[in-house]
Amino acid sequence: MSFLVLMLTILIEKLSSGRKILQKDHWWYEQLQRCSKLLPKQHSLALVLALSLPIIGLALLLIAAQSMMYGLLLIPLHLLVVIYSLSRGDIRVALGPFRDAWRREDTHAASLAAQRDLLIQSEEPRGLLQAVEGYMLWQGYQGFFAILFFYLIGGPLAALTYRLLVLTAEQAQWPEAAGKATRLLHILDWLPARLVSASFALIGNFITVSRSLMPDLLCINEPANHLLSKAGRAAVEAENDAPGEKGTAILDNIWLLLVRSAVLWYACSAIFTLFF
Repeated sequence: MSFLVLMLTILIEKLSSGRKILQKDHWWYEQLQRCSKLLPKQHSLALVLALSLPIIGLALLLIAAQSMMYGLLLIPLHLLVVIYSLSRGDIRVALGPFRDAWRREDTHAASLAAQRDLLIQSEEPRGLLQAVEGYMLWQGYQGFFAILFFYLIGGPLAALTYRLLVLTAEQAQWPEAAGKATRLLHILDWLPARLVSASFALIGNFITVSRSLMPDLLCINEPANHLLSKAGRAAVEAENDAPGEKGTAILDNIWLLLVRSAVLWYACSAIFTLFF
């Protein structure tokens, strides 16, 4: 059933605007605010309480759906959770103004676009382009590959938990909870980030990816976003200095790398569901 859900997710993603309709996060931010007021000095317990309520509610829905209509209601329920857990927004749309400015070699406009649309700041053009490349790779990972990984190994409960932790880490109203969520995500991202890096090596330049990752492959302190940035840039052999169309070509290559890696992951998920 999991592979069917994933295929339906792709169809809905490409043929409709269902993701935008489902991905309303205000309820979660309100949940965090209520729990922070209920337990103002016990941040860990408050975060656990905030997470447990939607997870327990979803678990009860899954149990109820399993006993109705021969379990057919599980498919739309899984589908809704997976779609909700995917990335927010469209990476390519967000990159549009930056790409246009970078193609014109207008570094000032590119810097303003990156700061406005991507929340990226860099004082020099080389660092700005590398930061945008890393942003693409990280958003692709957190918005798709991590969700796919946790859905396959833990079902909709794991996928929803991961998305809620990401939303918690990104909010600024409760910094203590954001810090704890970030530390939890660092642990959760260790294995899937390395699997995605391995897929980059298989799709792109295997030798350059292997050389760039070998020193930090098993390091527990290496942030997942840094690891993925190094792996993705090595896979497409990105140049450090790439003005104008050279830079936009690198962004296109990174996008193709993400798409091809997603196809590889779908093929692996089909094999996984057949045997497990």
